[in-house]
Amino acid sequence: MIQEIKVVISEQSIEVGSLKWFYREANPIGETNKPPVLLLHGLPSQSFCWCELMPDLAEKGFIAIAPDWIGSGLSAKPEPRNFAYTPDAFITALGDFLKALKIERFYLVVQGFLGSVGLQYALRYPEQIERLAILNTPISSAAKLPWKMQQWGIPLVGDMLTQDPLLVDRTLEAGCRYQIEDKYLDIYRKPFLKSSDVGRSLLATVKNMQMKQSMAEIEKGYANWQQPTLIFWGMKDPWLPSNHAQEFAKVLKNCEFIEFEQAGHYPQEHWSGKFSEVLLPFLRRQAL
Repeated sequence: MIQEIKVVISEQSIEVGSLKWFYREANPIGETNKPPVLLLHGLPSQSFCWCELMPDLAEKGFIAIAPDWIGSGLSAKPEPRNFAYTPDAFITALGDFLKALKIERFYLVVQGFLGSVGLQYALRYPEQIERLAILNTPISSAAKLPWKMQQWGIPLVGDMLTQDPLLVDRTLEAGCRYQIEDKYLDIYRKPFLKSSDVGRSLLATVKNMQMKQSMAEIEKGYANWQQPTLIFWGMKDPWLPSNHAQEFAKVLKNCEFIEFEQAGHYPQEHWSGKFSEVLLPFLRRQAL
């Protein structure tokens, strides 16, 4: 009888300059010559959101790496005077993180508000990107930060809202359009229960999102994008309409666009299996 070997997701941290990055990693059994898959979460999530997908990637020979953004989850939450929480600050920090892990080329998967920072990183360092997958991420100048998130950046109001652990429940479930089990919400709430730092970092992140400038960079830059791209769009997203993704897909030269009717803003929360069925063939497909 052959015993099935289950992939284990390890929890790791690394000091990069003055910043501590927490990340989850799933490794294939045996050696692999494939570039790793980097999974970037949105707000107010953390790397845990990729845990259903990561074993699927590892079982097919991919190293899967999912960091908590600076200011999120279990990564560092520096004071704004020490970290600007702007897209440029996140891009620089992400580049330093990848250098520290000696990752020179990788597959990139992004989702959500702050996931768009990953798209900006890809534009600035296209030689590092093997392929790109986008799940419900702002990609249009018409995209707006939802009011639910805008409030987090309002002085005084935001100070109170971002200290409430139930912010996570309300936002993730509103975006998903489905209930999330308490055992999973407990993981998302934990950083908010441990310290007030994560709330302050979230407030600073929202205040410094620079949506207008970021969307302008993305719209202009991806008109010349060459790498194969997959767009997997949850059609129940209350914040980012599918027509944004449809128009974006038309501009790209090498793009697969897949609508998923049952998913909302966070497709990986309830539909990781469906996304995996699409993502794995896309990553393994030979370049034409």
